[in-house]
Amino acid sequence: MVTERGLQVLRAIVQDYVDTHEPVGSKAIVERHHFGVSAATIRNDMALLEDEDLITAPHTSSGRIPTDKGYRVFVDHLAELRPLSTAQRTAITRFLGETTDLDDLLMRTVRVLTRLTGQVALVQYPSFERATVTHVELVALAPNRLLVVIVTDTGRVSQRITVVGADLDEADIATIRARLGSLITGRPVSVGVERVSELRAGLDAPSSPTAAALAAIAESVAEELEDFRQDRLVMAGTANLARREHDFRGSIYPLLEAIEEQVTLLRLVGEMVADEHGLAASIGRENEPFGLAEASVITSDYDSSGGAARVGVLGPTRMDYPSNLAAARAVARYLSRLLEEDEQHR
Repeated sequence: MVTERGLQVLRAIVQDYVDTHEPVGSKAIVERHHFGVSAATIRNDMALLEDEDLITAPHTSSGRIPTDKGYRVFVDHLAELRPLSTAQRTAITRFLGETTDLDDLLMRTVRVLTRLTGQVALVQYPSFERATVTHVELVALAPNRLLVVIVTDTGRVSQRITVVGADLDEADIATIRARLGSLITGRPVSVGVERVSELRAGLDAPSSPTAAALAAIAESVAEELEDFRQDRLVMAGTANLARREHDFRGSIYPLLEAIEEQVTLLRLVGEMVADEHGLAASIGRENEPFGLAEASVITSDYDSSGGAARVGVLGPTRMDYPSNLAAARAVARYLSRLLEEDEQHR
C-alpha cells in the first residue's frame, strides 16, 4: 500500500525525470523537495512505489524513473495543471485571431500548440455531416477546366479543379451551376450526397457534351461532399519526434506511420475518455492496441456547430503533462470561442 508521502515522492520523481531526463535518486529528492525526512526514509517509499510498478530502475544505478502506470497515477491524481503565462495566452489570441476560414484556423491551431508544447500537435475536424450547403460556385479557369467551390454554414470551404470533356461557355456553366445548386443548396451535406448520387445515376450514358461535363462536375461535388463526412486530423510538429527520438525506448516509425495514415490516430482519439473538464490522456502501454505503446496522447474537447471534436498533442511518455494539458485546454477553449463567434456572425 502506497502512503500519501509515497505518492508525493512519485510526483517528485515524475517532475524531476521530465525536467532532467536522468533517473532520480533518494538523495536528489531530499535535496530538491524538502520532505523533512531522511534519504533512507525516501528509499523505503521508493521501494513501495517499485513494488506497485509505479517506478522502475532503468539499470543498476540507484535512480528510478516512472513507469507508464506511474505516469497514469500522476496524471489522474497528482498533476496540477500549470497556468499558461500571459505571453503564451497572448500568442494564442494573436495567432488564432488572424484566421480567414476554418481550414486556416485549424492549421493555425496545431502550429501554435506545437510551439507551446514542443510535441506533435493534432486537431480533429468537426463533423460536417449535419452541416448545410450554403453555396455552390463554378469558376471557369479555361474552356474545359473549372474550379468547383462548395461552402457550408459551418465555414467549411471546398475547392477542386475539375477537367471536363468539352469546352463550356458561360451559358453552359450557368446551367450546370443552377442544376447542382437546386439539388444541394440549403440542404444538409448528407442529403446533398444522396441527391448528387441520384443525379449521377441518371447520367451513366451522357447524351451531349454538356451532359458529360455535368457528370464530371457532379462526380467532383459528390467526392467533396463525401469528404465533408469523413473524420480528418490536421497535424503539425512531426519533426519534434526526431528531435526527441532518445525519449523512445524503441523505434519511432510506428508513430510516423500513424501520423501519415491518420486512421489509427483517429480511432485512438475517438476512444479516449475525457474527464469532466474535457481532458483525456492515453499513456504508453494503454496505446498498445493501436501499435503506439511508445507514445502518449493528450487531448482537450472543443465545441463546434458540428459537435464536439478534439485538439491535443502526441509525444513520448516522458512529457510535461501538466503544461501540455493546460496548453491543450487553453487552445481548445479559444478555438471553441472563435467558432461560436463565427457561427453567430453568419
